[in-house]
Amino acid sequence: MARGDQLGRQWTILQTLIASRIGKSASDLAREMNCHPRTVYRDLEALQIAGFPVYTRREEGKKLWMLIDTFKTQIPIPLTLTELLALYFSRNMLNVLKNTVFYDSLASLFQKVKTTLPPDYIHYLEQFEKSLMAGQKPYKQHGDYQKIIDAVNQAIAGKICLEITYYTMSRNQETIRTVAPYKIWFLDGAFYLIGFCHLRKEVRLFALDRIKAFHVTDESFEVSETFSVEDFMKASFGVFHGELEKVKIHFDADTAGYIKEKIWHATQRIHNQDDGSIIFEAEVAGTDEIRFWIMQWGAGATVVEPESLRQKVRSEAEAMVDVYKKGS
Repeated sequence: MARGDQLGRQWTILQTLIASRIGKSASDLAREMNCHPRTVYRDLEALQIAGFPVYTRREEGKKLWMLIDTFKTQIPIPLTLTELLALYFSRNMLNVLKNTVFYDSLASLFQKVKTTLPPDYIHYLEQFEKSLMAGQKPYKQHGDYQKIIDAVNQAIAGKICLEITYYTMSRNQETIRTVAPYKIWFLDGAFYLIGFCHLRKEVRLFALDRIKAFHVTDESFEVSETFSVEDFMKASFGVFHGELEKVKIHFDADTAGYIKEKIWHATQRIHNQDDGSIIFEAEVAGTDEIRFWIMQWGAGATVVEPESLRQKVRSEAEAMVDVYKKGS
């Protein structure tokens, strides 16, 4: 049995007992979790060994499991026990934010949570942590641009424009821009700034690690009430922006399962084919990022439309073949 499944059951048991005024029998718990009563007994025993104040009482000949009433209300902040446990347990999942002001604040919060929980509970969680690891690759070294993150965060809070020297990788050049910073956005291990660019006269996305220099101006700004970050980003396949375009991609039967198991875009539609393959459709803002995504599936993916995207993928594939031929 996976330890993660065991943790999930025991978590559910704790939540159920905390919410119950009169307690629950093992058979009731087993029925709610769709498992055998013997499994519930083992979980209840494990919780008792871990130090949770689980006890039993008999009522009308029925053995009921409960939590000590004082335990339910001893948390000095408006969180339940399982919410505190979940918060503390999740701390390793946020390692991707290391060396940022966000991670430092979270680390402080986790330490406060740790002092709130009895030592036996912490030990209980640490045992389960050995069976769970949260990883993210690739990722960036956020500590290298900690000052930029801090400055942008403060400018957003104060609604003050920034003057930045920004490096555009596609053009391999730096430009000086005045930007009204709206929001910091985190995606795939990297931080981005969403803001109104005075140079381009529109809302743009800037990778924070490509800001080579910055200056806080005296110019204030107000965010338009009609602007929504969610609406701004929802059409993008990643972080790039462009004209909305409908794409249709065929994935063969060997690749189809991997595509169907995730939501890749808010507008995606998947059409199953008789041979086990699928047709993937979406309306995306620009085709550069979805082109990169298509190519990672190799021969398992074929662009059906638009023709412009089909030709770009074909040209890239032919260029790759030429490179390998020269190297052979």
